[in-house]
Amino acid sequence: MSELTKDCRILVTGCKGRMGQAVIRAVEDQGAIFGAGIDVGDSVSDGVSKSDVVVDFTSHHFTDELLAECLKQNRRMVIGTTGHTDDELARIREAATKLPIVFASNYSVGVNTLFWLTRRACELLGPDFDLEVVEMHHRMKKDSPSGTARTLVEVLADVRGLSYDTDSRHGRFGDVGARTSTEIGVHAIRGGDVVGDHTVIFANVGERVELTHKASSRDTFANGAVRAARWLMARPAGLYDMQDVLGLKEK
Repeated sequence: MSELTKDCRILVTGCKGRMGQAVIRAVEDQGAIFGAGIDVGDSVSDGVSKSDVVVDFTSHHFTDELLAECLKQNRRMVIGTTGHTDDELARIREAATKLPIVFASNYSVGVNTLFWLTRRACELLGPDFDLEVVEMHHRMKKDSPSGTARTLVEVLADVRGLSYDTDSRHGRFGDVGARTSTEIGVHAIRGGDVVGDHTVIFANVGERVELTHKASSRDTFANGAVRAARWLMARPAGLYDMQDVLGLKEK
């Protein structure tokens, strides 16, 4: 894994929000440089000009504007927003042919370890185990399921040779019939101030394996994002995720 660079200037979008404030704290804690912060009504161009890396946790609706400005000024990006449309995802992939971009559904070191463990468990347990993913977030979260839950389903689908679009089952209601052997259940719960809980369930006759991660602070995501920004300084153009940052793809 490449050396983490401290002397990188970081632009924090949504700097007045809870996540933006957590990222600013992480920048300071890790000894990086807080280049600028922008929020609604601020100049995106001015903010980007004062940075080496843009860290964004605002909304996927803002991604296109940030991509355009980063392409214009040749700046790196750490994208932490979820819920992108297919067209928005395509534009991220296109921008990554010219810029170094880390794009992940979750920047927690613990959650990325959960991704790794989920893949290994699915491979080891085999096709006889039914697969379910349950996530819970605070009442204000707008998208469902969470980006992290989607990534977990995509990991399971990849191991089983399935597809997220055709094989995931989002909740169940009414007389849906017996569970099929290929479906992956996905269940979203909303309430209170839960930062983020995710559980992957492997269920077979007579036994069940559960892998769970619970986040109690946004700082865990912020710390990972700043770590990704520092790591990105030494990388060429390309689309990376936190598995790359943490070196988990090499294990």
